[in-house]
Amino acid sequence: MPLTVVFAAELWEWDARRTDSWTFVSLPAEEPDDIRARHAGPRRGFGSVRVRVTIGATNWRTSIFPDASRGAYVLPVKRAVREAEGLGVGDVCTVTVELAGP
Repeated sequence: MPLTVVFAAELWEWDARRTDSWTFVSLPAEEPDDIRARHAGPRRGFGSVRVRVTIGATNWRTSIFPDASRGAYVLPVKRAVREAEGLGVGDVCTVTVELAGP
């Protein structure tokens, strides 16, 4: 049975790169334990977990990544999604993340 998480989050920019920066939202801090328990065993690159995401009318498949500094998983929000939904850094959006079974 899939795990679905619906939450509101602010878009933030990863500032480790000076060009072609990445934009993310952070999943709620209480979710990592549930996600880790569901996806125990061999990990994909960077500990990523495949997910289906919906923001507004836009749906796509991607991965979430654990971020130790935030104590949460983070979701990259690609430019095409931000443009389609009229979102920018600092905006708050409602996000639905569905994790498939392990």
